[in-house]
Amino acid sequence: MKDHANRFPRNGYLSDPAKPVTVEPDCSLTIQDLVAVARGDGKGGCAPVELGGDWVKRCTRTQEYIRSLRETVVELWAQLEGIENPSERGNRVREFCRKTGIAETDNEQALLIYGVLTGFGSNKTRLLTSDEDIRRLQINLLRSHASGMGAPLPTEVVRAMMLLRVRTFVQGHSGVRPEIVQLLVDMLNKRVHPWVPEQGSVGSSGDLCPLSHLSLVLLGEGYAWVGDGPAGPVYRPPAGDAQPWDVRAESRPMPLSGKDALARAGLEPVARSDNADGIPLLEAKEGLALINGTALATALAAIAVYDADMLAGAANISGAATLQAILGFTRALDPVVHEVRGHDGQTQAAAQIRQVIAGSTMLNLTSDVQDSYSVRCMPPVHGAAIAAIEHVWHVIECELNSVTDNPLFFIDKHLDSLDPKEDPLTCVWRAFSAGNFHGEPVGMATDYLKIAVAELANISERRVQLLYDSNYNRGLPANLACGKPGLNSGFMTAQYAAASLVSENKVLSHPASVDSIPTSSNIEDHVAMAPIAGRHARIIIDNARNVIAIETISALQAIELRFDDRVPGRIEGTLEERVSPAVLRLWKTLREGKPAVPFLEDDRELWSMVATVSASVRDGGVLRAILG
Repeated sequence: MKDHANRFPRNGYLSDPAKPVTVEPDCSLTIQDLVAVARGDGKGGCAPVELGGDWVKRCTRTQEYIRSLRETVVELWAQLEGIENPSERGNRVREFCRKTGIAETDNEQALLIYGVLTGFGSNKTRLLTSDEDIRRLQINLLRSHASGMGAPLPTEVVRAMMLLRVRTFVQGHSGVRPEIVQLLVDMLNKRVHPWVPEQGSVGSSGDLCPLSHLSLVLLGEGYAWVGDGPAGPVYRPPAGDAQPWDVRAESRPMPLSGKDALARAGLEPVARSDNADGIPLLEAKEGLALINGTALATALAAIAVYDADMLAGAANISGAATLQAILGFTRALDPVVHEVRGHDGQTQAAAQIRQVIAGSTMLNLTSDVQDSYSVRCMPPVHGAAIAAIEHVWHVIECELNSVTDNPLFFIDKHLDSLDPKEDPLTCVWRAFSAGNFHGEPVGMATDYLKIAVAELANISERRVQLLYDSNYNRGLPANLACGKPGLNSGFMTAQYAAASLVSENKVLSHPASVDSIPTSSNIEDHVAMAPIAGRHARIIIDNARNVIAIETISALQAIELRFDDRVPGRIEGTLEERVSPAVLRLWKTLREGKPAVPFLEDDRELWSMVATVSASVRDGGVLRAILG
C-alpha cells in the first residue's frame, strides 16, 4: 500500500481531485484515490485517470493465450465430430495434445474452461464448438444479465465501479484486450456514465446484473449520460438558490443510447463485427471478465467508509462543542484513563476531542460530579466506531486492489497443479475456476460499518436531547429557544427528526450478509448480498450525517446562549474569549458561510440549516474548519 494508506480523512487526509490517479499493476489504489476519481470536488471536477506500468503487455499476453487455446480446442472439436467411441475419442485427444504441446490427457473435460469454452451457470457442461459461438457467448452474457431494477445508481458509484474494473484488468489475469481497459479510462476522463439500476445483484458470481448494464455501453448498447454534472448525487438548484439540498437528490436528463453517448464523447465501441452477419462480438472471456467481480459492492463500501471516517471526525467535533455548551468535565478525556483500557480507537477519539476543546475556559465550571453517558462516554463509543471504520477501511482497500473475476489466468507463474497425470480432470490450461467474485468479505465488513455509524448517530441524538432538556443542560432554556417563553419552539422538532433518523438506522443495520438465497438452479448456492449492505450503509451515513449536523447547530446555539443576558445560566466574558479556538473557527465558518447558519433568534425553518451543515460535513468543510 502507499505510505499514506493508514492516514484517515478524520485527521485531514482528504481526497485530492486535482491530482491525477495512476492505475498500474504494481501500484495500489487507496480509498482516497477512488473518491477523487468517483466524486471529485462534488462540482463535476474529478481526478483524471492515467495508466502506467506494463499493463498492455500483461493484458495482451493473457488475451493472446486465450485466443490460442480457443483456436486449438475448436480445431480439436472439428476432428472429433462424428466420433462416438469413447476410447477412440480419448486416443484422438491424447494425440492432439501431444502434437500441440499442451499437457497430455485423454479426457476432453480437462480441456474445458468455464465460461470460455462452455456456457454459464447451470449450462457449465454445455460445450461451445465453434469460434463464433465462443465469441458471441460473451455478448449474449451481457445482454441476458442486464436485468436490473430500481433507480439509477449515483454517478459517483458508477465511476467507482469503472475504476475498479480498470484496476482489476491491468493486472493481466482477466483476459481482456487493452482496448477495453483504455475505453473504460477514456469514459471516466470524458465523463461517459452508464445508466446502471441499483437493484439486481446478490453479490456473488460478482455483481453480474449492474456490471452488465455498465458494460453494454462499451459495446455501443445500453444507456449512458455524458458530462451529467456533479460527480456525486448533488441537487442542482435553480439559479440564485444557494441552498445545499439533500445529497440523495440527483437531477439528470434522460440518458442517451450507449452508441450515441460514446459518439458524443468521440469514442468507439470495442465490440468487433467481423462475421458475415455483422453481429458484434467480444473475444473469449471478455464478457465474463467485465461482469464477474465485486465492483458494485466494493464501490459502495469504499465511498461509504470514506464518508464514515469523515463522519467520525465530525462526531468528535460536535461532541466537543456540546461538552463546552453544557460546561462539562474534562477528566473523562484524560490520557491516563484511556491508557489503562488500551483500545486504540478510544485513545484516538479522546485525543481528537481534547484537540478540539483545547484552550476553552467553558469547562469544569459546575458543582456537578460527572456528565451524562452521552458526553462522558464519547471516547469509548466514538472509539469503538473508529476501530470498526479502520478495520473496514483495510478490508475494502485490500479489495480495491484485488482480482475478483472468474476464471483467472496465470500466464507467467510456475504452476504445479497443471499435470493431468495426477488428476485426469485437471484443466490443462493456465485457467483457474475459483471464488474470488464472492462478496462475503465486502458484505460482512460493510455490515460492521453500518453498526458503527448507527452508533455514532445514536449517541449524538442523545447529546442533542441533553442540550434541549432544561432539567439537565445546566441553565440553558428548554429546546434552546430564545424570546418570549411559549412563543418560540426553538429546536424542539429537530430532536424529533434525529429520533426518526436513528430509528431508521437501527432497522437498516440488520446485517445483509447473513442472508443467502441460492441462485442459478442451485449451482450458486451461497451468496453474499453485499450490495444491499452497501446501499443501506449509504442511507445510514446520510442519516447519521444529518443527526450530527443537528448536534453541531444545537451546540453552537447553546454556546452562544451562554453569553446572552436573557439566559439565567449566563457565564462571564464573551464567546470569542472563552470558547476553544477550534470551535470558534467552526462557529465563524458556519455563521459567515454562504448560505450562513444563523443564531436562532425566532422560529424559522430548520431543515435548511441542517442541510447546510450536513453538506459541509460531507465535503470536509467542518473538518477543515477545525484542522485549519
